[in-house]
Amino acid sequence: MKPARTELPRLVTCLQDYNLSKFLADLVAGLTVGLVALPLAMAFAISSGVLPQAGIYTAIIAGFIGSALGGSRYQITGPTGAFVVVVAGIVTKYGLDGLFVCTLMAGVFLMVLGLTGLGTAVKYIPRPVVIGFTNGIAVLIASTQIKDFFGLRVEKVPGDFLGRMSALIRGFPTLSPTATVTAATALLLIVLMMRYAKRIPGAIVALFLGTAIAWGLRLPLETIETRFGGIPAGLPKLVLPTFRPDLALTLLSPAITVTVLGAVESLLSAVVADRMSGDRHNSNTELFAQGVANFFSPLFGGLPATGAIARTATNIRSGAQTPVAGIVHAAVLLVVLLVAAPLAKHIPLCVLAAILFVVAYNMGEWREIPDILKLGRADVAVWLITFALTVFADLSVAVEAGILLAALLYIGRVTATTTVAEVTPEYVHDGIEHSLQSNPLPPGVAAFRIHGPFLFGATDKLSVIEAQIDTLPTVVLLRVRNMTAIDGTGLHALESLADRLHATGRTLVLCGMRDQPEKLMRRAEFDQHLGHANICPSLRAGIERARALLKEEEAVS
Repeated sequence: MKPARTELPRLVTCLQDYNLSKFLADLVAGLTVGLVALPLAMAFAISSGVLPQAGIYTAIIAGFIGSALGGSRYQITGPTGAFVVVVAGIVTKYGLDGLFVCTLMAGVFLMVLGLTGLGTAVKYIPRPVVIGFTNGIAVLIASTQIKDFFGLRVEKVPGDFLGRMSALIRGFPTLSPTATVTAATALLLIVLMMRYAKRIPGAIVALFLGTAIAWGLRLPLETIETRFGGIPAGLPKLVLPTFRPDLALTLLSPAITVTVLGAVESLLSAVVADRMSGDRHNSNTELFAQGVANFFSPLFGGLPATGAIARTATNIRSGAQTPVAGIVHAAVLLVVLLVAAPLAKHIPLCVLAAILFVVAYNMGEWREIPDILKLGRADVAVWLITFALTVFADLSVAVEAGILLAALLYIGRVTATTTVAEVTPEYVHDGIEHSLQSNPLPPGVAAFRIHGPFLFGATDKLSVIEAQIDTLPTVVLLRVRNMTAIDGTGLHALESLADRLHATGRTLVLCGMRDQPEKLMRRAEFDQHLGHANICPSLRAGIERARALLKEEEAVS
């Protein structure tokens, strides 16, 4: 594998033409994201079994480092829901020192991935595995919030899912009507604002209103003060964790889990940011920055951190121009910690639970499930196994099993592409319809081809088209005669390409589909993204379709 180039942080290149206008835009975006990150940081920390200030420390330290050193213009780094379950498990088994050492190890692993270019190995995790992870983690996060949402009086909630649900069901008679109504109202407010006032962060509004009403009316609710004694004001202190060599090998598995989750979520978030903004991140620079962030976060009492998809999207929607917005977001949280920490003690835990219910739903990628179900039994089995292991077993086991399943799936599909057949006159004659020599391209058409299996791990090769998307002609012809196989990840990449071309007024035409890709695309209803007429059986038919599209364009103009 040729090592990928680790470039300068995006902050360095963005500052070369920085001006007051960009700073003001970054300032507004940073303030917005900082306020959005505040309740999430505390909620993730509490759900992970640690003090709420640990989440704020993470958002400050990791948020600053991720933006200062990262390879994405818009990425926001901080604690995320993906780590809640694994962090809670590590704390339960090995204590806070074990968590800090595990996070340090993961930070080193991430830096190595970035420096060596091995970060590209993350792309070899197929989409059904990623969706299974996120579905399972979302279910686990939601299950950890049931107790606080309903104000249940349960002394000890087990760490495993089945034990947790059993204890919560037994404790349901202790439900608090006040907590339930407050949490339900906060949840409804967030949902309504997401629907009708998208520019205003509903979580912040629910947090401030819920806290003000609960404090003003002296409602009998459990708060940060009653459970944790409040949040200490002041700068986070540098504390070196106690390193226990006897735990190094034991912590290797959870450290690898933190590394994989951190790398996958960071790069997914960066890809989402690229799609929203039209920018392009450098994955190895981003992974190195995430490694540095995870190395320093535990030194100040913080948790594992990664690129946060929701906060990154908020950053872009709020008008961010450069990574300075992420630095401002960290500064806002630092000011809150120094000035407003005493006020945070009044925050009701049921309101934080309502906020995390929304986070769990949004991160679950539930809309992807119907698409997964259309991909065939192998992909559905991989998704189900990953989901089940994430929920009912251990996240480390789910990660390891997911990677193993990915490898087996890849081997099976690549092996299936090998064929041996006799060259007959009919074969030679049929090949004429797919020959460029016999079917020259008309002006106004750009042609590309996919050669070989288009499976997870290969989808980034579409960057050849995406990099020049704004300069392409009206019709883009993609020859798939030699695309011997495709999977759900490859299909999703083609769907995204078709949607991007359509959004810029261009049309993608596929021609020469083989049997396996054609069957999968038909099951997945791929033509909804492309148009049935734009899937052609041969190059000759594809060129005829391109000519028809060009004539339609001339008639309109």
